[in-house]
Amino acid sequence: MSDSEKKTHAPFPIPVVSALVGAGSQPDDGLDYMTMPKEMETFHAPILPEPEALQSHPNASKTLKALLELLSKKNAGEAISPLTLLHLAEDDLNLINQVLGEGEVSITIAGTPEVKIQETVFVGVWRVVAIADNVKVYDALEVSTAPNVVVQTADQDAQTEYHPVPLPDELVNVPFIVEEIRTASQDYKTTAELHNVNLTLLPLTEVDIAFIDNQIGTGRIVILSRGYGNCRIVNTCTAHTWRLVFYNSQDKVILNSVEISRIPEVACAAPEDFIDSEERLREVLAWLVESA
Repeated sequence: MSDSEKKTHAPFPIPVVSALVGAGSQPDDGLDYMTMPKEMETFHAPILPEPEALQSHPNASKTLKALLELLSKKNAGEAISPLTLLHLAEDDLNLINQVLGEGEVSITIAGTPEVKIQETVFVGVWRVVAIADNVKVYDALEVSTAPNVVVQTADQDAQTEYHPVPLPDELVNVPFIVEEIRTASQDYKTTAELHNVNLTLLPLTEVDIAFIDNQIGTGRIVILSRGYGNCRIVNTCTAHTWRLVFYNSQDKVILNSVEISRIPEVACAAPEDFIDSEERLREVLAWLVESA
């Protein structure tokens, strides 16, 4: 993926969760211990189509069965590839969208083509679409811990030439924090050890945080995850380094941090998720077939 300017694109087949507006852009008063998120996003079965509708669209049915096979192979430890959807008719895609639903993680990658990713309700199953000049050039379902293009783009952004502005002398705390981040980033290449810098608990001003962000740079990836409240994740121009901001159910910042990791865990599927997704999809397809 190149880092050229974004272009106007056609509607994404599965609506990507809209970005949080305003939260985190204002000064934060610190951790909010009193008001915590009220609920957690869990599995919600999508509103399924009538069994007859799926039976009358064999290509959609075939694709969903192929997806189930991918999940089965993933759980068996076999190598798998993305399942392309570019050849499918709109009616088939609509049925597939209806069965898979919308999960809690959405991702946007700026550039040309622009990439839009939406996790389905089956955790670990991702819908990945790339659009250039209003033309859909890639459309696939991917079964993975995190979409491959996210890992690739994060690596590319960390390899680009980036020149942060010099730090003013009056910023006392920032140089030490930046050095901690850069050291952890270097160490991660050999240790793969997760490291977190909690900016919320440090004596930092809004200007301090802005300079930290300038020193590590901002990449092209924006990840929005809904679980306990919401989390906004942005990659940086520093290897394996991510900016995370967590919000509670009142859209108030409760945690502002820098994480050094391959991809933040909050945006990834766990091994047990693939087992659960295979079981759920198998149940859904069995019901659709048996009820036809």
